[in-house]
Amino acid sequence: MTVLTSTAAPASAQDREALAASVRDLIRRRGDSASVRAAMAGDGRTDAALWSTLCTEIGVAALAIPESYDGAGASFAETAAVLEELGAALSPVPALGSAVLATAAILIADDPDSSARLLPGMAAGERTAALCWAGAGGWDTTDVRADAGLLSGTAHFVIDGEVADTLLVIASGGEAITLHEVDADADGITVTPLPTMDPTRPLSSVTFDDVASVVIPAPADLTARLRALGWALLASEQVGGAQAALDLTVDYTGSRKQFGRTIGSFQALKHRMADMYVLVETARSIARAAVDAVVTGAPDAADLARAAHVYCSEAYTSVTGEAIQLHGGIGITWEHDIQLYFKRAHGSAQLLGAPSRAVAEIAAELRA
Repeated sequence: MTVLTSTAAPASAQDREALAASVRDLIRRRGDSASVRAAMAGDGRTDAALWSTLCTEIGVAALAIPESYDGAGASFAETAAVLEELGAALSPVPALGSAVLATAAILIADDPDSSARLLPGMAAGERTAALCWAGAGGWDTTDVRADAGLLSGTAHFVIDGEVADTLLVIASGGEAITLHEVDADADGITVTPLPTMDPTRPLSSVTFDDVASVVIPAPADLTARLRALGWALLASEQVGGAQAALDLTVDYTGSRKQFGRTIGSFQALKHRMADMYVLVETARSIARAAVDAVVTGAPDAADLARAAHVYCSEAYTSVTGEAIQLHGGIGITWEHDIQLYFKRAHGSAQLLGAPSRAVAEIAAELRA
């Protein structure tokens, strides 16, 4: 299965590192921990100012969009490099929801009219889109029904749905899955913010009551391709978070003293942090392999993306769990950021389908 093949020439490792460094520097100046916490409690639970700056100064939203639609003409490999930095800072911006999932849905549909209508504004950061997909039971089904272009039902776990200008809706129309476009402020739409374990990732439910939509022609394997791309890019974000959690732990154990010594000098703790490091580096390797396979259209792209989701989800939760333990009592206080990484790790693991479900699918395929 071809997931999403880019026609752009791949950027060099040096170019991607330069892009990541630019994002890292901007976040250091404009998206620190205090900004993250302020956004969590603000309107839409999103740092709109940071997102605007990322789009206008660095062109983050434009990376994977072709030049013919006013994009940068790069690929999702460059977007992955950005997501790693955003994951490291827990930046509450609509990158995964709009610049990855919604953008990918349009690109996979490959409809010139919808692409020309939506992508230029998204590339400029002037329009934010959200993908309405999951049913109450998860991403395997949709609870939104389409009848003659009218949408009814509820999409659950919509990422960044509160701040979206455009909703891209995956609906069931008889036996087929269809893709639809609607304005987020159209009559008959109700967006309900959901309480989440991870306060840095706003999710919402979106209910449609006979809402008129524009039907976007899409291939039958749209959801399979979206899931593979989403898992690969999410794995990159998870790697960034795991690296940040490890860095916080090394810094803390290097300054916290017990028995007249920094606790980081104790051999038992060194071994635990070494294990954390191995998990992070292995996760980075598989995440980058998955992204490369998806972008180049490798035959094993879907399998690598699924493996990356399982491994990076487990690595992130393991690293943050160890980080909480090594921080001691302060690690479970609201004031310390490590608990936010722990919550992000567990929340991210469930996006687009739980790792346990992916493992079950792999096992079933091997038995077949």
